[in-house]
Amino acid sequence: MADHMRDVIDVAPRFTAAQAADLDARFAGQPAAQMLAALIGDRLVGRVALVSSFGAEAAVLLHMVASIDASVPVIFLDTGKHFPETLAYRDALAATLGLTDLRSLTPDPADLAARDAGGERWSYDPDGCCELRKVRPLARALAGFDATISGRKGFQASTRAALPLVEIDLSDAAGRLKINPLRDWVKADLDAYFEAHTLPRHPLEAEGYPSIGCAPCTSAVAEGEDARAGRWRGFAKVECGIHLGGVGG
Repeated sequence: MADHMRDVIDVAPRFTAAQAADLDARFAGQPAAQMLAALIGDRLVGRVALVSSFGAEAAVLLHMVASIDASVPVIFLDTGKHFPETLAYRDALAATLGLTDLRSLTPDPADLAARDAGGERWSYDPDGCCELRKVRPLARALAGFDATISGRKGFQASTRAALPLVEIDLSDAAGRLKINPLRDWVKADLDAYFEAHTLPRHPLEAEGYPSIGCAPCTSAVAEGEDARAGRWRGFAKVECGIHLGGVGG
Protein backbone atom coordinates (compact mmCIF):
# COMPACT_ATOMS: atom_id res chain seq x y z
CA MET A 1 0.00 0.00 0.00
CA ALA A 2 1.23 3.47 -0.85
CA ASP A 3 2.58 5.61 1.97
CA HIS A 4 -0.11 8.22 1.35
CA MET A 5 -2.83 5.60 1.78
CA ARG A 6 -1.25 4.60 5.10
CA ASP A 7 -1.44 8.21 6.22
CA VAL A 8 -5.12 8.42 5.28
CA ILE A 9 -6.07 5.23 7.09
CA ASP A 10 -3.94 5.80 10.17
CA VAL A 11 -6.32 8.20 11.85
CA ALA A 12 -7.01 7.92 15.55
CA PRO A 13 -9.51 7.53 16.82
CA ARG A 14 -12.10 8.47 14.17
CA PHE A 15 -12.57 9.79 10.64
CA THR A 16 -13.83 12.92 8.93
CA ALA A 17 -16.24 13.10 6.00
CA ALA A 18 -13.38 14.29 3.79
CA GLN A 19 -11.26 11.26 4.68
CA ALA A 20 -14.20 8.93 3.99
CA ALA A 21 -14.72 10.57 0.60
CA ASP A 22 -11.01 10.21 -0.18
CA LEU A 23 -11.09 6.51 0.65
CA ASP A 24 -14.29 6.09 -1.36
CA ALA A 25 -12.58 7.57 -4.43
CA ARG A 26 -9.35 5.62 -3.93
CA PHE A 27 -11.08 2.25 -3.74
CA ALA A 28 -13.50 2.87 -6.63
CA GLY A 29 -13.12 0.14 -9.21
CA GLN A 30 -10.98 -2.11 -7.01
CA PRO A 31 -12.08 -5.69 -6.28
CA ALA A 32 -13.90 -6.02 -2.98
CA ALA A 33 -11.39 -8.52 -1.58
CA GLN A 34 -8.50 -6.21 -2.42
CA MET A 35 -10.25 -3.29 -0.73
CA LEU A 36 -10.93 -5.33 2.39
CA ALA A 37 -7.38 -6.66 2.54
CA ALA A 38 -6.02 -3.13 2.41
CA LEU A 39 -8.29 -1.95 5.21
CA ILE A 40 -8.46 -4.99 7.49
CA GLY A 41 -4.89 -6.08 6.96
CA ASP A 42 -3.34 -2.69 7.60
CA ARG A 43 -4.23 0.17 9.90
CA LEU A 44 -7.80 -0.84 10.77
CA VAL A 45 -6.74 -4.11 12.33
CA GLY A 46 -8.37 -4.37 15.73
CA ARG A 47 -10.56 -1.34 15.00
CA VAL A 48 -13.12 -2.77 12.59
CA ALA A 49 -16.08 -5.15 12.97
CA LEU A 50 -18.31 -6.86 10.43
CA VAL A 51 -22.04 -6.49 11.11
CA SER A 52 -23.86 -9.46 9.58
CA SER A 53 -27.47 -10.63 9.50
CA PHE A 54 -26.43 -14.13 8.37
CA GLY A 55 -29.09 -13.71 5.71
CA ALA A 56 -29.40 -14.96 2.15
CA GLU A 57 -26.26 -13.24 0.81
CA ALA A 58 -24.22 -12.93 4.00
CA ALA A 59 -21.88 -15.85 3.37
CA VAL A 60 -20.07 -13.98 0.59
CA LEU A 61 -18.83 -11.12 2.76
CA LEU A 62 -18.25 -13.38 5.75
CA HIS A 63 -16.08 -15.69 3.64
CA MET A 64 -14.20 -12.75 2.14
CA VAL A 65 -13.39 -11.29 5.56
CA ALA A 66 -12.58 -14.66 7.14
CA SER A 67 -10.15 -15.36 4.29
CA ILE A 68 -8.25 -12.22 5.28
CA ASP A 69 -8.54 -12.47 9.05
CA ALA A 70 -10.92 -14.90 10.76
CA SER A 71 -10.46 -13.03 14.05
CA VAL A 72 -12.25 -9.89 12.85
CA PRO A 73 -15.23 -9.45 15.19
CA VAL A 74 -18.53 -10.45 13.56
CA ILE A 75 -21.59 -8.90 15.16
CA PHE A 76 -24.99 -10.56 14.87
CA LEU A 77 -28.11 -8.95 16.28
CA ASP A 78 -30.00 -11.77 17.97
CA THR A 79 -33.34 -10.01 18.27
CA GLY A 80 -35.26 -12.93 19.72
CA LYS A 81 -37.46 -12.85 16.60
CA HIS A 82 -35.28 -14.63 14.04
CA PHE A 83 -36.29 -17.66 12.03
CA PRO A 84 -34.86 -20.83 13.60
CA GLU A 85 -33.25 -21.48 10.20
CA THR A 86 -31.25 -18.26 10.51
CA LEU A 87 -29.86 -19.17 13.92
CA ALA A 88 -28.87 -22.64 12.71
CA TYR A 89 -27.31 -21.15 9.58
CA ARG A 90 -25.36 -18.66 11.69
CA ASP A 91 -23.85 -21.41 13.80
CA ALA A 92 -23.06 -23.70 10.87
CA LEU A 93 -21.56 -20.95 8.73
CA ALA A 94 -19.44 -19.59 11.59
CA ALA A 95 -18.02 -23.06 12.13
CA THR A 96 -17.42 -23.64 8.42
CA LEU A 97 -15.59 -20.34 8.01
CA GLY A 98 -13.65 -20.65 11.26
CA LEU A 99 -14.88 -17.35 12.69
CA THR A 100 -13.20 -16.90 16.06
CA ASP A 101 -15.00 -13.81 17.38
CA LEU A 102 -18.73 -14.11 16.68
CA ARG A 103 -20.69 -11.81 18.98
CA SER A 104 -24.45 -12.38 19.20
CA LEU A 105 -26.07 -9.33 20.75
CA THR A 106 -29.40 -9.52 22.57
CA PRO A 107 -31.74 -6.68 23.56
CA ASP A 108 -31.55 -5.17 27.01
CA PRO A 109 -34.09 -7.09 29.17
CA ALA A 110 -35.07 -3.88 30.95
CA ASP A 111 -35.80 -2.18 27.63
CA LEU A 112 -37.98 -5.08 26.53
CA ALA A 113 -39.82 -5.20 29.85
CA ALA A 114 -40.56 -1.49 29.67
CA ARG A 115 -41.50 -1.17 26.00
CA ASP A 116 -42.30 -4.62 24.61
CA ALA A 117 -43.25 -6.89 27.47
CA GLY A 118 -45.68 -8.86 25.29
CA GLY A 119 -43.25 -9.19 22.40
CA GLU A 120 -45.79 -7.81 19.91
CA ARG A 121 -44.42 -4.33 19.26
CA TRP A 122 -43.39 -5.38 15.75
CA SER A 123 -47.09 -5.63 14.80
CA TYR A 124 -47.97 -1.99 15.46
CA ASP A 125 -44.64 -0.15 15.78
CA PRO A 126 -41.93 -1.90 13.74
CA ASP A 127 -39.60 1.09 14.04
CA GLY A 128 -39.82 0.93 17.81
CA CYS A 129 -39.28 -2.82 17.79
CA CYS A 130 -36.15 -2.47 15.64
CA GLU A 131 -34.87 0.27 17.91
CA LEU A 132 -35.16 -1.98 20.95
CA ARG A 133 -33.89 -5.16 19.36
CA LYS A 134 -31.30 -3.88 16.86
CA VAL A 135 -30.38 -0.20 17.02
CA ARG A 136 -29.72 0.11 20.76
CA PRO A 137 -27.76 -3.16 21.18
CA LEU A 138 -25.62 -2.37 18.13
CA ALA A 139 -24.86 1.17 19.30
CA ARG A 140 -23.58 -0.19 22.59
CA ALA A 141 -21.48 -2.86 20.91
CA LEU A 142 -19.84 -0.52 18.39
CA ALA A 143 -18.69 2.03 20.94
CA GLY A 144 -15.16 0.64 20.81
CA PHE A 145 -14.80 0.38 17.03
CA ASP A 146 -13.67 2.96 14.48
CA ALA A 147 -15.18 1.25 11.43
CA THR A 148 -17.79 -1.33 10.46
CA ILE A 149 -18.17 -3.49 7.36
CA SER A 150 -21.65 -3.74 5.87
CA GLY A 151 -23.05 -6.15 3.30
CA ARG A 152 -25.36 -3.62 1.66
CA LYS A 153 -25.47 -3.56 -2.14
CA GLY A 154 -26.77 -0.99 -4.56
CA PHE A 155 -29.06 -3.39 -6.43
CA GLN A 156 -31.03 -4.45 -3.36
CA ALA A 157 -33.39 -1.49 -3.29
CA SER A 158 -33.85 2.00 -4.73
CA THR A 159 -32.87 3.43 -1.33
CA ARG A 160 -29.42 1.85 -1.74
CA ALA A 161 -28.74 2.77 -5.36
CA ALA A 162 -26.41 5.67 -4.48
CA LEU A 163 -24.50 3.81 -1.78
CA PRO A 164 -20.84 4.87 -1.36
CA LEU A 165 -18.05 2.34 -0.92
CA VAL A 166 -16.92 4.21 2.19
CA GLU A 167 -19.03 6.63 4.20
CA ILE A 168 -19.32 8.13 7.64
CA ASP A 169 -21.81 6.42 9.91
CA LEU A 170 -23.94 9.40 10.82
CA SER A 171 -25.41 7.57 13.80
CA ASP A 172 -21.99 8.00 15.43
CA ALA A 173 -21.15 11.60 16.26
CA ALA A 174 -17.43 10.83 16.53
CA GLY A 175 -17.13 9.80 12.87
CA ARG A 176 -17.04 6.02 12.58
CA LEU A 177 -16.44 4.68 9.07
CA LYS A 178 -18.93 2.40 7.35
CA ILE A 179 -17.48 0.27 4.57
CA ASN A 180 -19.69 -1.23 1.83
CA PRO A 181 -17.30 -3.38 -0.23
CA LEU A 182 -20.06 -5.17 -2.18
CA ARG A 183 -21.72 -1.92 -3.27
CA ASP A 184 -21.34 -2.68 -6.99
CA TRP A 185 -22.11 -6.40 -6.84
CA VAL A 186 -25.23 -7.81 -8.51
CA LYS A 187 -27.04 -11.10 -7.98
CA ALA A 188 -24.97 -12.86 -10.65
CA ASP A 189 -21.75 -11.86 -8.89
CA LEU A 190 -23.01 -13.25 -5.60
CA ASP A 191 -24.17 -16.51 -7.17
CA ALA A 192 -20.81 -16.94 -8.88
CA TYR A 193 -18.97 -16.40 -5.58
CA PHE A 194 -21.17 -18.93 -3.78
CA GLU A 195 -20.42 -21.48 -6.49
CA ALA A 196 -16.70 -20.74 -6.71
CA HIS A 197 -16.22 -21.19 -2.97
CA THR A 198 -18.90 -23.88 -2.44
CA LEU A 199 -20.59 -21.80 0.24
CA PRO A 200 -23.79 -23.08 1.87
CA ARG A 201 -27.00 -21.19 1.13
CA HIS A 202 -29.48 -19.96 3.72
CA PRO A 203 -32.23 -22.62 3.73
CA LEU A 204 -35.02 -20.05 3.35
CA GLU A 205 -33.62 -18.62 0.12
CA ALA A 206 -34.97 -21.57 -1.88
CA GLU A 207 -38.42 -20.87 -0.41
CA GLY A 208 -38.61 -17.39 -1.92
CA TYR A 209 -36.82 -15.30 0.70
CA PRO A 210 -34.06 -13.28 -1.03
CA SER A 211 -33.84 -10.91 1.95
CA ILE A 212 -34.23 -12.37 5.42
CA GLY A 213 -34.80 -10.49 8.66
CA CYS A 214 -36.93 -11.25 11.70
CA ALA A 215 -39.63 -13.86 11.15
CA PRO A 216 -42.70 -11.71 11.96
CA CYS A 217 -41.59 -8.97 9.54
CA THR A 218 -40.28 -11.07 6.62
CA SER A 219 -42.40 -12.67 3.91
CA ALA A 220 -41.63 -14.48 0.68
CA VAL A 221 -41.09 -12.36 -2.43
CA ALA A 222 -42.99 -12.94 -5.68
CA GLU A 223 -41.26 -13.05 -9.05
CA GLY A 224 -40.58 -9.54 -10.33
CA GLU A 225 -40.75 -7.91 -6.90
CA ASP A 226 -37.89 -5.95 -5.36
CA ALA A 227 -35.57 -8.26 -3.44
CA ARG A 228 -36.50 -6.48 -0.20
CA ALA A 229 -40.24 -6.31 -0.90
CA GLY A 230 -40.86 -8.97 1.73
CA ARG A 231 -39.37 -6.90 4.53
CA TRP A 232 -41.99 -5.11 6.69
CA ARG A 233 -44.66 -5.74 4.07
CA GLY A 234 -47.61 -3.46 4.64
CA PHE A 235 -45.58 -0.86 6.54
CA ALA A 236 -43.95 2.34 5.25
CA LYS A 237 -40.57 0.98 6.31
CA VAL A 238 -37.59 -0.15 4.23
CA GLU A 239 -34.68 -0.35 6.71
CA CYS A 240 -34.35 -1.68 10.25
CA GLY A 241 -32.70 1.52 11.47
CA ILE A 242 -29.07 0.55 11.90
CA HIS A 243 -28.26 2.26 8.59
CA LEU A 244 -30.41 5.35 9.08
CA GLY A 245 -28.64 8.66 8.80
CA GLY A 246 -26.61 7.59 5.77
CA VAL A 247 -27.28 6.51 2.22
CA GLY A 248 -29.54 3.52 2.16
CA GLY A 249 -31.61 4.57 5.16
